[in-house]
Amino acid sequence: MDSRKSVTHDELMTVTVTKPAVGEMLRDWRRRRRLSQLELSIRADISTRHLSFLETGRSTPSREMVLQLADRLDLALRERNRLLLAAGYAPVYPENSLDAPPMTAVRSAIRQVLNGHEPYPAVVVDRAWNLVDANESLSVLTDLVAPWLLVPPANVLRASLHPEGLAPHIVNLGEWRAHLLHRLGRQVEFSGDPELAVLEEELRGYPGGESHAAGPAANSIVVPARVRREGRVLNLFTTVATFGTPLDVTISELSIESFYPADEATARELRSRRTVSRQMA
Repeated sequence: MDSRKSVTHDELMTVTVTKPAVGEMLRDWRRRRRLSQLELSIRADISTRHLSFLETGRSTPSREMVLQLADRLDLALRERNRLLLAAGYAPVYPENSLDAPPMTAVRSAIRQVLNGHEPYPAVVVDRAWNLVDANESLSVLTDLVAPWLLVPPANVLRASLHPEGLAPHIVNLGEWRAHLLHRLGRQVEFSGDPELAVLEEELRGYPGGESHAAGPAANSIVVPARVRREGRVLNLFTTVATFGTPLDVTISELSIESFYPADEATARELRSRRTVSRQMA
């Protein structure tokens, strides 16, 4: 009787997938931050030799050391959790869904900010620029966007720059497009997020970037979005707000983008739209 075990095709094709070692991840993040081993070791108050041993795998970092280096590298909470997992430790920072009970106060704060910003548009986005929430006044912009671009999870950058989105209505499209892509490019460089890199490549393939070389007007103090709607041009600039001391991954990745009128004519138009909307309600 042949006692040899037969090997199936599936077993022969099995591929072992290994996670990146914590040392490799630390080295990659250090290089992404353009820091030498000496610079990071000074920031972390450890010897260069010890940091070298950690990066090459000759030493295993403690949980506290992982968190200390992640802090000095200014990593997002999500990336800190990934470093901990790679080192064999449990994640420290929770990641709750925004509709989870512990997030009640956060949802209330977001809604208060959005409602309080009326009659001007405001939107909440996540780390990938997906729409999380918005106030009613955002309709002054979304009414101009093809409905399919607003199907959840709607990406606000895609809706802004796509040829069927807001782009055809933006008078200074080249300038505004360059501004948004610059912000996204910095985010990709800082975060190393491959999903954002794919989004950036997609957006750069859209038309409309030819006219930004002229630069902003001489009297500009911010880059406005000049949106043509119903024969009028709305001049809008934005501010960005984040939560100051987040300890939850989801909260840390939320941003509130608020639009403000850049001139009195735009302010009057937005206030008028709000008044009409209330009268029709």
